[in-house]
Amino acid sequence: MNFLIDHNLKGHALILFGAIASQGWLDLVPIRFVTFAEMELSINSDDRVVWRLAQENQMILLTANRSMKGKDSLEQVMREENTSASLPVMTISNADRLLNDSQYRDRCVERLIEIVLDIAEVRSQKSPSQKEKAYCY
Repeated sequence: MNFLIDHNLKGHALILFGAIASQGWLDLVPIRFVTFAEMELSINSDDRVVWRLAQENQMILLTANRSMKGKDSLEQVMREENTSASLPVMTISNADRLLNDSQYRDRCVERLIEIVLDIAEVRSQKSPSQKEKAYCY
């Protein structure tokens, strides 16, 4: 499974990916983290553009910023464009804690792996509120 890493999580994603690798998950589950730069996506792109690019390229968006501010906010885009074929957005609720708390980081790894292993069920949930199970608290 490919994950599009929000530009504000680049360093965090390296640590998260390292935790995934050190726990041996990469031997069992193919996971790839893709940056905005690799997708030739501007860091100034609005959430609608980012979400659509992730969906078109079959990637789960990994972010720490899921707001409802504006017509192109990520939450608004998901409410308008989410379908049963859509991949979820995984939101890290506390990015700083991901860096400093190994137990929290392990829970995020666990959640990410659960989503990858159960992607068909996660995908079948149509509403953004149902897909909120993609949060890492």
